[in-house]
Amino acid sequence: LQIWCWSCHNGAALLKMSAFPKEQDDSTSQMQKAFLDGIYKTISKPPYELLKMDDLSSSLPSLQDIQTAYTRFKQLFLIDNSTDFWATDVKWFSLLESTNWLEIIRKVLKKAIEVVECLEIQHTNVLLIEESATDLCCVISTLVQVMMDSYSRTKSGFQSLIQKEWVIGGHSFLDRCNHLHKSEKEEAPVFLLLLNCVWQLVQQYPPAFEFTETYLTVLSDSLYVPIFSTFFFNSQHQRDTNKSGESLKTQSGPFRFLTVWDWSVQFDPEAQAFLNNPLYAEKPKPDKSQRKAARFKHQRQLSLPLTQAKPSTKRGFFREETDHLIKNILGKRIGKFINSADEPPNSLREFYDSWHSKPVDYHGLLLPCIDGPKIKVWAQRYLRWIPEAQLHGGGTIATAAKILDLMEEVQSLQVKVDEEHSQAVSGDVHSVPMLRNSARLSSLFPFALLQRQSVKPALPTSTWKDLEDEDDLVKRDDEFVDISADML
Repeated sequence: LQIWCWSCHNGAALLKMSAFPKEQDDSTSQMQKAFLDGIYKTISKPPYELLKMDDLSSSLPSLQDIQTAYTRFKQLFLIDNSTDFWATDVKWFSLLESTNWLEIIRKVLKKAIEVVECLEIQHTNVLLIEESATDLCCVISTLVQVMMDSYSRTKSGFQSLIQKEWVIGGHSFLDRCNHLHKSEKEEAPVFLLLLNCVWQLVQQYPPAFEFTETYLTVLSDSLYVPIFSTFFFNSQHQRDTNKSGESLKTQSGPFRFLTVWDWSVQFDPEAQAFLNNPLYAEKPKPDKSQRKAARFKHQRQLSLPLTQAKPSTKRGFFREETDHLIKNILGKRIGKFINSADEPPNSLREFYDSWHSKPVDYHGLLLPCIDGPKIKVWAQRYLRWIPEAQLHGGGTIATAAKILDLMEEVQSLQVKVDEEHSQAVSGDVHSVPMLRNSARLSSLFPFALLQRQSVKPALPTSTWKDLEDEDDLVKRDDEFVDISADML
């Protein structure tokens, strides 16, 4: 059956469906044949006639290819000592290209742009087809909504999106992550592939997202923490069964799983601050005069995809839209479906170039840059445990810490200005934010909370020989996590 995922503002819908075999053998019953015939007859009639069917199993890499590429990619970061690191660093780019992991990310993002172009420009319904509709369909549908819906770029919106498309959508987390280590045949980092694609958008358009790359990093870590039920089971039925205690019981009663969205279980308030983007361009609230129009638009998004409306005696928006829909239906009788091969080969490129030539609207449509070196390695996730790759007292975490300090200072000054203006002294201690002690955090924060004082940061010996005359740098204290010492 077709599953509705999301509707665009123009009424075009994004749907997904499991693949059904078109050729039946003798063992297939007549009832199954009749059911399949009914499915194909349904999608060949209005309003689904304006429909593009995209078989992701043939247009995107297979799950086996994704697993192979990620296994090779992961080997680049399994480094035991400094000698291996510098030996790998010499041929880093060639090894990275040979894994094909970044190329898979580029193909997935390109496919999402193709779907966006059909929904936004062609006003065409898109039906994503896959064997189970719970792997690559989830990736593409999630990316499309993140690109087109600004609410999906907030923390609550992204959480709801993951719950809808992945948890309730039936993604097999238990098999794909191989939590029980039973078989590697079904293992594939599909959810990690999604987070890598979303990270590309976050690092290209930071003000458009309420969450940070640290949020995505801790979310990817939580995927392999077995105490959370969110990313542990294959289906909602399996999740409900184990949550009710029918399968798992302890001496004190049924085993209770935690939800991954309660970040206080893993991090203290200081570390949780790095999950929120302080530079997020929050969408301004509409005026009272605009609220009715906004509510009307939201109702259109929840309507059926491209449904035909009854003729109206008055000329208006819905009458014009219906007439336009009828013209499209009559003009596209050349086939039952709109195939990608029938589209102009440069239509996607024109749409891509046209969007990137305009100023970015952080609350509107977002298209990732997929050309050349724009697709990057998620350094915070993959390089954080390599001491030689750390920037002690620097990097993105230190930048975020400085921005948070500045914003807290601005907030405290704003409170003082308000107090001077009202000529009243507030007795609420919590109303004035307490400035945190500015520390030169390692890029391992908040993943490793152990902080140590060291006279010298961890730099290669050859670099220290060049810096022996720099007394100011050598004598400067720094805070970092010495991973090599902890491993001994």
